[in-house]
Amino acid sequence: MDKNIDQIHKEALSDLARAIDIESIDAISTRYLGRKGIITQFLRNVSSLPVEERPLAGKKANEVKQILSQALADAEKKIKAQNLISDEGVDISLPGRKPERGSLHPVSRVMQEICNIFSRMGFDIAEGPEVETDYYNFEALNFPKDHPARDMQDTFFVSDDMILRTHTSPMQIRMMEKKKPPLRLIAPGKVYRCDSDITHTPMFHQVEGLMVDKNISFGDLKGILTVFVHQMFDDQTNLRFRPSYFPFTEPSAEVDIRCVICKGSGCRVCSDSGWLEILGSGMVHPNVFENVGYDTSKYTGFAFGTGVERIAMLKYGINDLRKFYDNDLRFLGQF
Repeated sequence: MDKNIDQIHKEALSDLARAIDIESIDAISTRYLGRKGIITQFLRNVSSLPVEERPLAGKKANEVKQILSQALADAEKKIKAQNLISDEGVDISLPGRKPERGSLHPVSRVMQEICNIFSRMGFDIAEGPEVETDYYNFEALNFPKDHPARDMQDTFFVSDDMILRTHTSPMQIRMMEKKKPPLRLIAPGKVYRCDSDITHTPMFHQVEGLMVDKNISFGDLKGILTVFVHQMFDDQTNLRFRPSYFPFTEPSAEVDIRCVICKGSGCRVCSDSGWLEILGSGMVHPNVFENVGYDTSKYTGFAFGTGVERIAMLKYGINDLRKFYDNDLRFLGQF
């Protein structure tokens, strides 16, 4: 009986040595350890042996079964390692994939840079609600109910008196109601207008600014914005102030910079003018000060506003605003 089980053991190890794949190992396991396997049948026939031989034969067979089970498991592990195939059928010999590293969105990057520039000049940062009342968004900023400038805003109405803010200027009113001059702040955030093309989106970002104190002049406005433009682009960037109109400032001006694409020689981006408009500005209208209880005989101030996407397009040479919101990693990964 010892010779029989030893012979079975020897044959099983010999078969296992010739196994070259998982299928071969499975076949050997079935042949020797399956329900009708050789060792299984041997153990079932132990009871037919003489009584004195049964303990030794059973013990020997169980030892061989355990040894063979371990040998089969080791062989399977070895073949998997050699073939470099995981249980899921993934070829782990392929180079590992590095995890994608995130970075700031270009709009967030420019927004942060704008805030940093004005923070260094002593401006506080104010944030407020994106769903705003008609009063703060229009009336307090000198937009009467029938004012034609309201049509320029392309407003999203939530109700008769509630809207999605069309600019972040309402924060100027809210902050002036809370704080007396001197006041120096910027209001970055999302704004909403019914417009969509290669240079407009229904949601975009603005940074509005306000400075109020005694003896604030248009010269202070020009100085602050000149510093901003030179720090955002470079010291060689020329700018000009062009007369314009805004209900909440008087006098008002738009600020143009020399085209960063053609350097002023004229191109499609600047419509061959050599200049690009980047923000609106002006001296705060006395009606706005009266709405917040500021003494117009004592205080003056200036306000300005710029579109963050507009600055980002010029800074990075992007010709289609919608690329910022397509979520194409090939585009965003460049930043």
